[in-house]
Amino acid sequence: MKFTDGYWLLREGVTAAHPAEVLDVTATDGTLEIHAPTRPIRSRGDLMTGPVMTISVHSPLPDVIGVTLTHFAGEQPRGPQFELAEGGSSAQVGYDEEHATLTSGTLSVRVARTGPWHVDFLADGRVLTSSGHKNMGIMRDATGAHYLREQLDLAVGTSVYGLGERFGPLVKNGQVVDIWNADGGTTSELAYKNVPFYLTDAGYGVFVDHPGKVSFEVASEAVSRVQFSTETQELTYYVVHGPTPKDILRKYTALTGRPALPPAWSFGLWLSTSFTTSYDEETVTSFIEGMRERQLPLSVFHFDCFWMREFNWCDFQWDPRVFPDPEGMLARLKERGLHVCVWINPYIAQRSPLFAEGRALGHLLRRPDGSVWQWDMWQPGMALVDFTSPAARTWYAGKLEALLAQGVDCFKTDFGERVPLDVAWSDGSDPERMHNYYTYLYNRTVHDVLRKQRGEEDAVVFARSATTGSQQFPVHWGGDCEATYASMAESLRGGLSLGLSGFGFWSHDIGGFEGTPTPALFKRWVAFGLLSSHSRLHGSSSYRVPWLFDDESVDVLRHFTRLKLSLMPYLYEAARTARAEGVPVMRAMVLEFPDDPGCAHLERQYMLGPNLLVAPVFSDDGDVSYYVPEGDWTHFATGRTVTGPRWIRERHDFLSVPLLVRPGSVIPVGAVADRPDYAYADGVTLHAYGLAHGAQVTVPVDGLTFTVVREGDTLRASCSDPAAPWALAAGERVARAAAGTGFLSLELG
Repeated sequence: MKFTDGYWLLREGVTAAHPAEVLDVTATDGTLEIHAPTRPIRSRGDLMTGPVMTISVHSPLPDVIGVTLTHFAGEQPRGPQFELAEGGSSAQVGYDEEHATLTSGTLSVRVARTGPWHVDFLADGRVLTSSGHKNMGIMRDATGAHYLREQLDLAVGTSVYGLGERFGPLVKNGQVVDIWNADGGTTSELAYKNVPFYLTDAGYGVFVDHPGKVSFEVASEAVSRVQFSTETQELTYYVVHGPTPKDILRKYTALTGRPALPPAWSFGLWLSTSFTTSYDEETVTSFIEGMRERQLPLSVFHFDCFWMREFNWCDFQWDPRVFPDPEGMLARLKERGLHVCVWINPYIAQRSPLFAEGRALGHLLRRPDGSVWQWDMWQPGMALVDFTSPAARTWYAGKLEALLAQGVDCFKTDFGERVPLDVAWSDGSDPERMHNYYTYLYNRTVHDVLRKQRGEEDAVVFARSATTGSQQFPVHWGGDCEATYASMAESLRGGLSLGLSGFGFWSHDIGGFEGTPTPALFKRWVAFGLLSSHSRLHGSSSYRVPWLFDDESVDVLRHFTRLKLSLMPYLYEAARTARAEGVPVMRAMVLEFPDDPGCAHLERQYMLGPNLLVAPVFSDDGDVSYYVPEGDWTHFATGRTVTGPRWIRERHDFLSVPLLVRPGSVIPVGAVADRPDYAYADGVTLHAYGLAHGAQVTVPVDGLTFTVVREGDTLRASCSDPAAPWALAAGERVARAAAGTGFLSLELG
């Protein structure tokens, strides 16, 4: 939200009060409390009027410092609140005549006690960012609405990332971003997944601890600052020091939660009925049989909305007209080795039997007058489940447990963005603060059911909406994209932005959701989709089985599906890293190469895990340009090398995509290419690329550790379990060691 009219003036009707200087500072129990009048104190007469801002500084974790701005402290506490980790910091506080300082780990905040108001955030003796004269403020607009605002300085050349899954440019400088969940597709500034956290390439990130609407002006209203504001009397934000972007994500997710580890089977290919297409068990069986006949490995089959009867969404009952024997059908699918996903949402249509049941039990969201909130968009007369009520959560979970008992394995948790404001939540939550937070309660409820019924290792959802903390309930997909190259590119930007916001796993609709892709677009999107964290064929009004496009589409899908499955020893270790550290599987280039200025704005390529560079092709003719950082990079498929740093221009057929291996890497390749869940270390092949003389690389695979060393022109490899069967490959040659030898030497050509 903009408050100013250029550098000197405020917009019409806006008033502002800014901390002018420090009146006093109190240091107790690892916190600083500062009182800052909004006018200079020159005489006792200046002590009679306000406003006066109270600024509290604390640290919940090492290298994380929180700043709370308060105007009126008498406001009733309003929920909900983000669930944050606390208690892991041993902050040191102190002050002298000039400054008050709080230090946590390597991060310090320094508040000027004399002269004009000024705050610096420092690490290792370097100022990361500052809040100075007229940055922080109490703002009122022409309607009298009360806002708190902060502006943090941006150093020259600093790029800003994150703020959720956003489909515009990856670097947010110059953008206005409102943190407000909306069902807006992938073609606009609206977003399904809004996260009030931004990450910079200057050693720090900033998390605004407010679950409702936060307006960010990212080098826009004030072009050398990031501004954030919200309508409140109290606002807390946290500065997180890295120093690297990966370190920032590690510490931010330690504060807000890290992703669960999705089951290995979820990394295989998902096939959907699509949305409004016509289908029954015969249709489903024909698709699955068609995949089998064409040797297309399939892991999950998904039933979209019309597994339930029209106008009954959601009643969680199979439409008996097209699925008369759901238990038998699910059993038959399981016999084929498939897992089953079904579509759900948190809305209850008036015709659903659950509407009357939920209304009678008080489980549906109500208006302030006690009537059930309803509208006709999406489903006639639909209501929302009130997930702030423990009883409503238990009721909703019970409906899902019945489906799991039938044989369903997981749920696509659609929607959760269109949450109204003219309502009264059962726990008294503030409607504005609950708007974004609703999706957290919704997806946590579903994920908890799966953990309880299927176990921690088998719980996965396919979610569209999210906010801070939702990263704990993977997987998330990109929402309604169009069947165009432009939409394919905007989907990638959204996924990379989400990864820079603390989310470890992400997917998208291969081929695009709205419209029907051309055969060429479908094949290009298949390569991108199978080199993503999770891979799903899904559309709106048309099927996505490959033989409906052309024969080559079948070959392309087979090739890239088998490629992904063979890479599961590598990909699942990247997934474990996401779980343990909060570093995503799909990584913007800046995350791996923060010191390479050539990577700052790259948004049409990414790193898949730490060592594989992927550059999707966004054209029919196969022309693609991509950037390689310093070193000798190797094409995974051909062994051809390219040397960076420089831009490369190539042309690829439909069975090829730029997939390059980072110099000095060892990639474990599995012996299985027809399923994602297998014993990854059995028969694994280790592909070594560009190891320097004397280099030693440790490669974890499924609980084992391989160590590869280059000694002159020889590679030696050892395994933490000498009895494990394994092999080592370099270039075109493969050498195998007998079980139990403990090492292998291979002469390099």
